[in-house]
Amino acid sequence: MRFLTGTIMPDFTGNVKLNVSNRVSRGFAGGSSLVTQSMVNCWQLVGRREVVQQTMNHQGGHSMIEDWSHFLLPYEQAVEELKIKLRGIRKQYKDAGLQSPVEFVTGRVKPVDSIKEKMVRRHVAEDRLEEDMQDIAGLRIMCQFVGDIYQVVDLLRKRTDLTILEERDYISNVKPSGYRSYHIVVSYPVQMLTGEKRILAEIQVRTLAMNFWATIEHSLNYKYQGEFPQELQGRLERAGEAAFRLDQEMSAIREDISEAQPHENTNNPSDGASQQNNDDVSSTPNETK
Repeated sequence: MRFLTGTIMPDFTGNVKLNVSNRVSRGFAGGSSLVTQSMVNCWQLVGRREVVQQTMNHQGGHSMIEDWSHFLLPYEQAVEELKIKLRGIRKQYKDAGLQSPVEFVTGRVKPVDSIKEKMVRRHVAEDRLEEDMQDIAGLRIMCQFVGDIYQVVDLLRKRTDLTILEERDYISNVKPSGYRSYHIVVSYPVQMLTGEKRILAEIQVRTLAMNFWATIEHSLNYKYQGEFPQELQGRLERAGEAAFRLDQEMSAIREDISEAQPHENTNNPSDGASQQNNDDVSSTPNETK
């Protein structure tokens, strides 16, 4: 019985290549080797785990980031401050007797395991983490209507307490998967004991219907490891279109009501309850894929 020999190496696309020795490779060609393709696949899986471990470790086998709690502290502070400020937009509209474009706001700091997984998937080195990973701090602004999204974006553009670095409109340019949302990458200053530190944060702005679709898609993507069956992918795309048609119809209904009652106060009496119920909802913003 001959054993599988060779090396396991990552290619530049992040895939794992198995370099089998010529002696065993000839056995595959002749059909006489006891080494089956399933054994090769098994070695490939082992190799992928080794590549992940090697990517995460610094020379000497130690991570450069030894204290993740300390590393994430400014991100946690940025999320908490931005949640308060973004929720303040809603309160100001409500106090003025106006319909707020902000329904509710959630935020989170990406878990360490998710950061490490994305570092491997996106080939991000630890010493480039603060510059190259934009969504360690993530916030989500939920809106009732599509038009509210662009109103919120305009409000964010006018703010002087953050700097917009990038905007990605996945509503006008929907992803092939059916995903819709408006992503804004900002640089936000936090005050630490050592002085000011600027943190990258990603703000996602979307409707409730878009969020419903994205939440389901995210859970399925985790279950299937991103490899959806073709039939399921088609159903998700159709569901995304249906959700967007619902958004459009609700926007049209609002316009009809506004035209029929132009002088009526548009402040929703249930706004306060909605905000109270949703402010503390834990939510993981969908990362840019």
